[in-house]
Amino acid sequence: MRSVRLPEDLEKELEMLADQKKVSRSNIIKEALVEYMAKEKKYNKPYEVGAAYFGKHGSAESNRSVTYKSRIKDKIRDKHTD
Repeated sequence: MRSVRLPEDLEKELEMLADQKKVSRSNIIKEALVEYMAKEKKYNKPYEVGAAYFGKHGSAESNRSVTYKSRIKDKIRDKHTD
């Protein structure tokens, strides 16, 4: 069991909502926490969110990130030899 301290204004809003819906304050807090945690799980996985886009327009060169310095040098050399 956990205790949660709420600001006075939020406590009053929670009490009014619980009375209006005829449910306990604990029930409202539990529902809110479940919803929040589900949302966080969904959005805290950036790889899964972007997986469909990774490599979609790739160059088919698996070593591009490793050889970028030599490619830049080659481009500069080619530019100055013209």
